[in-house]
Amino acid sequence: MESAIDYYTARALLDWQIELGVTETIGDSPVDRYALPDTTAKPKQAEPGVIPIKPAAEDPAAVAQKLALKAGSLEDLKAAIAGFELCELKKGARNLVFGGGNPAAKVMIIGEAPGREEDRAGRPFVGSAGSLLDKMLAAINLDRETSVYITTVLPWRPPQNRDPRPDEIGMLKPFLERHIELVQPDVLVLMGNISCQAILGKRGITRLRGKWEQALKRPVLPMLSPEQLLRQPQAKRQAWADLLELQAKLKTGT
Repeated sequence: MESAIDYYTARALLDWQIELGVTETIGDSPVDRYALPDTTAKPKQAEPGVIPIKPAAEDPAAVAQKLALKAGSLEDLKAAIAGFELCELKKGARNLVFGGGNPAAKVMIIGEAPGREEDRAGRPFVGSAGSLLDKMLAAINLDRETSVYITTVLPWRPPQNRDPRPDEIGMLKPFLERHIELVQPDVLVLMGNISCQAILGKRGITRLRGKWEQALKRPVLPMLSPEQLLRQPQAKRQAWADLLELQAKLKTGT
């Protein structure tokens, strides 16, 4: 649309205003130059009489179950656990402790949870407890490099080495069960109360130890953990009896 005033007329009017002392022009209404435009989305108002429904929080165990089932290999499972963000233990741990040893071994040892040394190394059963475990295995001609595979119930260290809570065990149990399915051991060895709680749903390792159980379609042998044996050296005789039970099982297969 063309202006009703031609260029020369407009210029003359502007010069006349300048001669009168005009230094600036204003609009018909005030403008706040310091105000920022409101670009935030306005919350939608609920209709009268309608109670808004909050979205349900994700169930960590259900999320873990979905991730675990998608893992087709140990590498996939490790990546799935590393990407799991719903466990608070992950935030305080240095490293993910996944597993170690021979994945094709007949024996799978499940410890309780990583301690300080395991958290630093990112491997299960290191330090003094790991050295004792190696000696125990060697006593029945086993070793962690060729004849056993080792993991723990939890992949991250609990603060101050406290016992894992039931909700933490339940949350991460799908990963542990998938771990067992992928390794496919002939025998499971559960070292300590937490391992028995996770797999057998029982506690009381001094009562359970040395007695064969059945879980996840496999024979299961509860044993005292190396950590407990370091605290109670007098229990090593019981641990030796349990090792002989394991050795006999491997020889006979029954």
